[in-house]
Amino acid sequence: MSSAVANYTDDDIKSLSPREHLRLRPGMYIGKLGDGTQSDDGIYILFKEVVDNSIDEFIMGAGKVIDITVEGKTVTVRDYGRGIPLNSLSAAVSKMNTGGKYGSAAFKKTVGLNGVGVKAVNMLSGEFMARSVREGEAQTVWFEAGIEQSEKREQGVNEPNGTLVRFTPDESVFGPYEFNLEFIEQTVKNYTYLNQGLVIKLNGTPYTSKNGLLDLLNDNMNEEPLYPPIHLSGEDIEVAITHGTGYGENYFSFVNGQHTTQGGTHQSAFREALAKTIKEFYKKDYDPSDVRTSVVAAISVKIVDPQFGQQTKVSLSSTKMSEDGPTVRGFILNFIQEHLDNYLHKNPQTAEILNKKIVENEKERKAISGIKKKAKEMAKKVSLNNRKLRDCKVHLTDLKNARREETMIFITEGNSASGSITMSRDVQTQAVFSLRGKPLNSFGLTKKIVYENEEFNLLQAALDIENDMDNLRYNKIIIATDADVDGMHIRLLMLTFFIQFFPEVIRQEHLFVLQTPLFRVRNKKETVYCYSENEKQKAIRKLGNNTEVTRFKGLGEISADEFKEFIGEDMRLEKVRMTKNDPITDMLEFYMGKNTFDRQSFIIDNLKVEADYIEEPA
Repeated sequence: MSSAVANYTDDDIKSLSPREHLRLRPGMYIGKLGDGTQSDDGIYILFKEVVDNSIDEFIMGAGKVIDITVEGKTVTVRDYGRGIPLNSLSAAVSKMNTGGKYGSAAFKKTVGLNGVGVKAVNMLSGEFMARSVREGEAQTVWFEAGIEQSEKREQGVNEPNGTLVRFTPDESVFGPYEFNLEFIEQTVKNYTYLNQGLVIKLNGTPYTSKNGLLDLLNDNMNEEPLYPPIHLSGEDIEVAITHGTGYGENYFSFVNGQHTTQGGTHQSAFREALAKTIKEFYKKDYDPSDVRTSVVAAISVKIVDPQFGQQTKVSLSSTKMSEDGPTVRGFILNFIQEHLDNYLHKNPQTAEILNKKIVENEKERKAISGIKKKAKEMAKKVSLNNRKLRDCKVHLTDLKNARREETMIFITEGNSASGSITMSRDVQTQAVFSLRGKPLNSFGLTKKIVYENEEFNLLQAALDIENDMDNLRYNKIIIATDADVDGMHIRLLMLTFFIQFFPEVIRQEHLFVLQTPLFRVRNKKETVYCYSENEKQKAIRKLGNNTEVTRFKGLGEISADEFKEFIGEDMRLEKVRMTKNDPITDMLEFYMGKNTFDRQSFIIDNLKVEADYIEEPA
């Protein structure tokens, strides 16, 4: 018995315009959409694409000030560069593969993407306006959803040269969203670190940098450096280096002014060069991990026509500085070997402090070497038995797999919760790691405990982050615990583990907390899942009488069929972030330390406040 086969005719072949394709598949151009709660959401990519063009003008020596205004959902960027040629303004902001960067020496080492960036902003904006002023003449063009509405030419304009772009991301594409000024402010600061002399005014507040990457390091370290940061610069390269006291490695890397949050060939070359140069300076065969543990560094390079791993430019893939130039690795290695070696010879006090730090790292590593060997054997046996890890088929290390960026691992507790996630997950990209009870409080402990404690050792092995982040197997590490007291405690314990021993997981924006619904509100026609008391009340009002309200006490109570909705495309994740302004040490000491009386008083006082709040009438 044969099954029916659907007809396949010429009518099934569709041809989309660039605008239609971009609006239908925006992720191919700007990464994920998001709602503005994460720093890599699509609305911030639009922001950067516009500002990048203004930065390019500054790099070319045209305009030292950029004015940026964010009002609600609308962003305005005004530079004082040369201004887009007036007759080409409409095409420059609306026609794909149209721009002034093709084969132009003026833009060999700039950040804007040839012919695509601002067009994507235009086509993904509900309203978009571009205005160019050149020598007393101005051209203005207005668009809606990428379709031109009108344009206007003016003579005798009393305005300085430059370009103004105003856009409002289209909610029909992005859904509800809000700009987070904290994310925008950090992006603005990064622009100024990399472009000394540039002034960016964000909603009237000026930002500028006199010392480049040295300012970046000083502004972003949440502890005192062990020695004054080393600041080195040359043609097409600038670096700043110091060490702190924590575990892990912390890098800020940039290419042509673009913040490459996931590193790439330049960051890998820098890590190699740092270890090699220091080993040669001290004439000792130090292990590279001992040299780099606790390092805090920044590197910026300028490359001709750089190639990135993806459209959002978070990882450099170029291997050469230019078509006929040296390799990225060779260029960085030669620079670091010459200039860092010279610096250490001229600054013996810094060299002494650095050497002492490396020796301390070496002693700790050797002290746990035997434990590590046994721990690896244990992790291998457990992996074979597959008791704790339910792995996925695709991993972040699968460089040629299109779904590698979708990979994630859920860290959860209890058989029922793990079972629900395991049954409802996408086995291609979603893995599950099951904790057994509450993990150990690792605050104040050394890394030795990572190998002595079975839970920590097996988790580290599952993530493959023992030595560095190069082999991290999942793009997202998601803490998935119940929304009750025990679940919150487990969440704090896991956060403490990563902050203590693997802070680079947080700094590279890989750690998340899964938000799961507290309530299910439904009637015969509709079901609404609610993540707060406020959402529950709104759902009850929306669905009216005869609603059934279920309070989920734990993840294990949510069926596998329901769970698919919470770990699919609409998954609610809260990214774990660390900034200089976060009092990490103080918070860990208070919440996870031994100050029992102070913490007890805090809990009692806040329980009373919460009780008073709950008793108030609605």
